[in-house]
Amino acid sequence: MTLANTIQITDELIAAHGLSPDEYARILELIGREPSFTELGIFSAMWNEHCSYKSSKKWLRTLPTEGPQVIHGPGENAGVVDIGDGDCVVFKMESHNHPSYIEPYQGAATGVGGILRDVFTMGARPIAAMNALRFGAPDHPKTRHLVDGVVSGVGGYGNSFGVPTVGGEVEFDARYNGNCLVNAFAAGLAKTDAIFLSKAEGVGLPVVYLGAKTGRDGVGGATMASAEFDDSIEEKRPTVQVGDPFTEKCLLEACLELMQTGAVIAIQDMGAAGLTCSAVEMGAKGDLGIELDLDRVPVREENMSAYEMMLSESQERMLMVLRPEQEEEAKAIFVKWGLDFAIVGQTTDDLRFRIRHQGEEVADLPIKELGDQAPEYDRPWREPGRYSPLNASDVAEPEDYAAAMLSLVGSPNNASRRWVWEQYDTLIQGNSLQLPGGDAGVVRVEGHPTKALAFSSDVTPRYVEADAFEGGKQAVAECWRNLTATGADPLACTDNLNFGNPERPEIMGQFVQAIEGIGAACRALGFPIVSGNVSLYNETHGEAILPTPTIAGVGLIADSAQMARIGSANEGDIVLLIGGDGSHLGQSVYMRDCLGITEGPPPEVHLIDEKRNGDFIRAVIRNGQATACHDISSGGLALALSEMVLASDKGMEIDLTGGASPLHALLFGEDQARYVITVAPDMGNFIMANAEGAGVPFRKLGRVGGTALSVAGVFSLPIAQLRTAHESWFPDYMETVGSEATDAA
Repeated sequence: MTLANTIQITDELIAAHGLSPDEYARILELIGREPSFTELGIFSAMWNEHCSYKSSKKWLRTLPTEGPQVIHGPGENAGVVDIGDGDCVVFKMESHNHPSYIEPYQGAATGVGGILRDVFTMGARPIAAMNALRFGAPDHPKTRHLVDGVVSGVGGYGNSFGVPTVGGEVEFDARYNGNCLVNAFAAGLAKTDAIFLSKAEGVGLPVVYLGAKTGRDGVGGATMASAEFDDSIEEKRPTVQVGDPFTEKCLLEACLELMQTGAVIAIQDMGAAGLTCSAVEMGAKGDLGIELDLDRVPVREENMSAYEMMLSESQERMLMVLRPEQEEEAKAIFVKWGLDFAIVGQTTDDLRFRIRHQGEEVADLPIKELGDQAPEYDRPWREPGRYSPLNASDVAEPEDYAAAMLSLVGSPNNASRRWVWEQYDTLIQGNSLQLPGGDAGVVRVEGHPTKALAFSSDVTPRYVEADAFEGGKQAVAECWRNLTATGADPLACTDNLNFGNPERPEIMGQFVQAIEGIGAACRALGFPIVSGNVSLYNETHGEAILPTPTIAGVGLIADSAQMARIGSANEGDIVLLIGGDGSHLGQSVYMRDCLGITEGPPPEVHLIDEKRNGDFIRAVIRNGQATACHDISSGGLALALSEMVLASDKGMEIDLTGGASPLHALLFGEDQARYVITVAPDMGNFIMANAEGAGVPFRKLGRVGGTALSVAGVFSLPIAQLRTAHESWFPDYMETVGSEATDAA
């Protein structure tokens, strides 16, 4: 068969589409001829790393994805978890890293838009968003520009759409200088008997295009997201999509209204690779073919080619298989909301993906081979090197503990993120129960008198680089711990696995071992992975980012009246450490920020201890016995105490005498499975007796009171002084963003 093809397929053109010679040879074998230009683009989109997971599928299959609470795991637009009473939570996290580096505002904004569509495509109304952001060194000339653009983009889209941003992360490291990370999370509520899937069913049914018109923005975006950066980065600006949150809000309402009519058989968001990926996935999952007529696709630019239309990543678009008898009813809903509704094709029984444009057939491909039978690689990998053990006694103590504390609480990675989250609408919808800055965001389940959901996002990249297995475990454990610290029962999680070039064995080794650590922790903690995203080739000029397998989790609070906060302690409360004393300084922020060195292995994650200590904490919170709770992570006990003091505006008098570890390890050690809680004075002995009976290590640290954070014989820092150090770094840093951004551009 000969298709319309006016462009010669050359080796250079094949390479420009991100296809290897072996992959192109496989294409020739599959279709028995040279592909048309449009077909080459389709294969490029479907077989790139971003869409096919060809380097990661083997390892992703090893992750635990099932549990009694899981309704739908990986493979759909988002994961679905039962929360009882006929309700479920739908959630996922995805990356928009490369687009955000090229065009920070639109890259971040469309990342938010895309993850929101993943959620409401399944019939859920979005109730919460988070973002995990990683930028280069603060003194890098482009960092301020990226921070300003990304934060503005996240806020501009989320605020306009009307979803509260309830949490997230912002960190800086020179390893992200040439490749920032923007990981966007969204969660929504739905009824368990009204979940919509992407699997097409039935032959001869209409394939319907919904939403905004197709333009040239984003053409080749998925392919660009599967490549390293180099000096041609600015030339990739046209591959970044442009978002419109107000159109997306209309799309949400129209989709949810249409779903209530029973007209929808299958629905798929047009995300990466646009019309191509959505059509292929719907057909391949249902063992059906798809025919498309591009002359029926609503467009907003003239003379668009079939190639451009198939690979456009214009935003706010959906593809749907519809019951034909309800076509007019469905169309009326979308017209009412001011959105396009066009029947652009039909399902077939021949497992072919056929595309017509201007009266000619421009593609005729086997749909299964495009979709779920894309190439899969078992990349060679080697175990990364590890640091030698590091004794705390071999690490220098600070000459001035008070100065060290102020340096830590005011450092770029530990300072308050208020400047960031105050640009987000955290209270819209009226259900947010905690502001950002605590262990987890908490949102009331609307329509239920007591139920709430907690959300957290976590990873410590320096741990992962030092020991990918332990770092992977720790990312899961910290997310689980942050949910636990609010009193939530952790239900399930989603991952966003950000790494460098998987063709380098050392990078692939990081990926493999991090996956093994994530899997071990998820199994031990009963915290399955139900959705996720892999982002590879995060490199510029051959320098990879820090390995960053972000874990975002969801927990259920049965009674929000018993929810714990980090800043709700009362004057006179007893301060307790739950878990062992600090002893581990390897890879600590104390060493990095105060001593300027990064050495030693990360802290080990003892999963039995995590489970035991976390279960104990939840019981204390649910019994109404804790007045405040905070998990201990980066910065150790010292940073956890300072954050609690700042949140409550009440001092603490702490005594660390009698500890087995050196003083700086007691304060700054980042040992895992630990929490600080405050309890009423008459509850202190009772809680400690219960901990002893449960085999949970504990220590009485002191009491809440005064106007300073005081550690007996070590330092006493007034709250006002701590607050100035903690709150000033970010606004001071961003004050000159206008001039710096202009210089960077």
